This record gives sequence, structure tokens and C-alpha cells, in this order.
Amino acid sequence: MSDGPAYWYRGDDHAVAVLRALRTFRRADEEMRRRMSADMDMNVSDLQALQLVIAAERSDAAATPRMLATRLGISTASTTKLLDRLTASGHLVRSPHPHDRRSVVVRATGHAHQEVRERLGRMHERMAQIAAAVPEHCRPAVTEFLTAMAAELDRAGTVAPLTPGPDRA
Repeated sequence: MSDGPAYWYRGDDHAVAVLRALRTFRRADEEMRRRMSADMDMNVSDLQALQLVIAAERSDAAATPRMLATRLGISTASTTKLLDRLTASGHLVRSPHPHDRRSVVVRATGHAHQEVRERLGRMHERMAQIAAAVPEHCRPAVTEFLTAMAAELDRAGTVAPLTPGPDRA
């Protein structure tokens, strides 16, 4: 796909170059996640759930089915099926929630942690090296830029569906 002339953005060529680089990064990130989930014989939602559970563990938060459903944007029935798959594959375990008898806590198994480290460790080390190569005085601006972009994507909401062209009405 060619970037060609600006379709969405007018004006500052440097700002457009930054947005194109961001778009290139997002495409590469999405493709990497597809490849990784295929390599791990999981669908993308399963892999995202596993990452969310591990992130919750690292921050001493409880990962619950409701939290996963909300963060993944899927139904509770889909979440149950997802958790069944990841439990059956030996990647997650469910246990009673320590404070809410109606809920369970989901944790990653040692096997899941080992697989994630083996598959992602080298890539994350390289990403850290690339981030460290950003001049120190530029890092706050890069951080603010990426945080503001993430906030805008979170805020964007849904878009109305496309309408049929005049010849298709």
C-alpha cells in the first residue's frame, strides 16, 4: 500500500511523516500479533486475554472474567469460551475470588509465563534497545505524543457505516 499524497492530513509534511510512521508501526504491531497468535496456536483474543492476565498479575491486580470481557470488548459467553480454551490448554487457571464469592480470579500458569517469555523476550529486549536509542531529551515528547494518540483512539467511539453509492441504492 503506497502512502502517496496525503488523503487525510494537510499541511506540515513533518507531522504527516510522523502520522505515517505511527500508522506503519500500528500495522506492524497488528501483523506481529496475528503471527504470534498463529504460532502459539491461539486466536488473537486468546493471546490478548493472556497478556491482560499477565499484566494484571504484574500490577498485583485481580484478573476477572468481567474485566477480560470489558477490556476485550466481547460478551460474557465469549469470555467463558475463551477461558475454557485457555484453561484446557494449560495457560490459565481459575480460582475463587478472595473478596467476591460470585466471581473468580484468572491467573496465568507457569507454562504460560514460560511460553510468553520464550516467544517475546528477544523482541521486547530489542524494543527496549530501540526506545533507549531515542535521545533522552526527546523521550518526554515521544511519551506525551503516544499517550495523547492512545487517548484519542480510546475516545473516538464508533463510526457510522458506509452508505451504498448512488448506483446501488
